[in-house]
Amino acid sequence: MTNLRVSKRIAQLRPTAVNAILAEVRELTARGHKPVSLMRGEPDLPTPSHILAEAQAALARGRTAYPNNQGELELRAAVSRKLESQTGVHYSPEDEILITTGATLGVYAAVAALVDPGTDVLLPEPIYDAYHSVLALAGGEPRSVPARVVDGRFTMDPRVLEQACRPNTTALLLNTPWNPTGTVLRRGELEQIMAIAQRHNVAVISDEIYEATIYGDCQHLSPAALSPDARNRTIVVNSFSKTYAMTGWRLGYCAGPANLIQAMYLVLQQSSRGPATFVQDAGVAALSGSQECVVRMRSEYARRLQQLRERLADIPRVHVLVPEAGFFAMVDVRELGVTSDEIRRRLLTDFGVVVVHGAAYGPAGEGTLRISFAKGGAALTTGLERLRDGLTALGG
Repeated sequence: MTNLRVSKRIAQLRPTAVNAILAEVRELTARGHKPVSLMRGEPDLPTPSHILAEAQAALARGRTAYPNNQGELELRAAVSRKLESQTGVHYSPEDEILITTGATLGVYAAVAALVDPGTDVLLPEPIYDAYHSVLALAGGEPRSVPARVVDGRFTMDPRVLEQACRPNTTALLLNTPWNPTGTVLRRGELEQIMAIAQRHNVAVISDEIYEATIYGDCQHLSPAALSPDARNRTIVVNSFSKTYAMTGWRLGYCAGPANLIQAMYLVLQQSSRGPATFVQDAGVAALSGSQECVVRMRSEYARRLQQLRERLADIPRVHVLVPEAGFFAMVDVRELGVTSDEIRRRLLTDFGVVVVHGAAYGPAGEGTLRISFAKGGAALTTGLERLRDGLTALGG
C-alpha cells in the first residue's frame, strides 16, 4: 500500500447517519439477521408512466449527447413556468435557472458560490446531516440555530436566529418542508426569518424538495415569494426525486438571482456536465404533464402516515410528533430516559427494525427518533409492529 496523504479537509467529512447505520445493518444481515428498515426517504412508488415514456422516446430520438451545461433550455423554461405558476415569482430561463444532477449538487453549488473559508452558515437544528460535509468542503463554519418542540411541532425561535447572526455570517440554509422534523414553515415564520436575513444581509439557500408532500391544511410557501428583497437573496433548490419518485434519475434545479446562478454555473462546470439529455426531456414531461400522479402519491403517503399514527398510539412515554409534510415522523422518546442512539441500537439489534436517532441531526434532535414511511406494504406493517414492540418493551 502506498503512503499517499489524503487532504486535510477530508478529515472533516463524515458518513451521513443513514450510511453509518447501513453499515451496521449490512453487518447484521451478514450474520443472518433480517432487519426491516424504517429509515430511508426513498419512495417505493414507481416513476409515473408518462415520464418513463418520454425518456424512452428521447432515447429513441438519439438524445444521448452532451447536455447544455446550464441545463437544456426547454427544461429551464418548464421550471420557470412551474415556479411562476406555484409561487408567483418569475425566473428567467436564460440566466436565473440552473439544472443540476439532483438537489445534492444544487446545495453544493450554492454553498460553494456563497461561502468563503471561515464564514458562518446558519443551520436550523435538527437538520439534515449531509449539509455539514458540504460546508466543510467549502471551509464554512456551521452555526446551529436550535429549534424546540412547541405544541407537537418543531419551531424555530426568531430571537435565537437573530442572536446567531454575526458580522461574518454569509448564509442561512433553510429546509421547508423541514427534514427531519416534518415542519412546514408558515408565512409569519418565514417573514420573521427573511426580515432577519435582510437586516444582517444574509443569503438564504432554500431546500424545498418535499414541497409536494404536504398534509392537511398546510401549504408550502417559498421564502423567495415573500418580497422583492427575499427573492433577491434566496437560492431555491429543488429536485424531481421525491415529487415524482425519481430518486435514481438524479435530476434537480436551482433558481435565483442571475449573478448567483452564474457563480453556481461556474461551480457546476467543474464537477458535472449536467443530467443526461434524455433525463432532462423526461423532466419536461414531469413538469408539463398532468399532476394527478403527484396527488395520488400524496394521498398514499397520507394513508401510510395514518397507519403509523394508529400503530404507535398509546405506547407508554412515547409520543408521535405528527409531520405536516414529508415521509418522516419524529417520535418523542425523551420520557424513556435513554439516549436516542441507544434506543436506536436496541431497536435494531433486539427487535430487528432500523430507524435513525434524532441526535444524528444535532443536539436539538436528541430524545427523538426519525421514522420513515416512504416505503409501504409489508415492510411498513412489519416495521411498525417491531417498532411498537420495541418501544413498548423499552418503556415498560
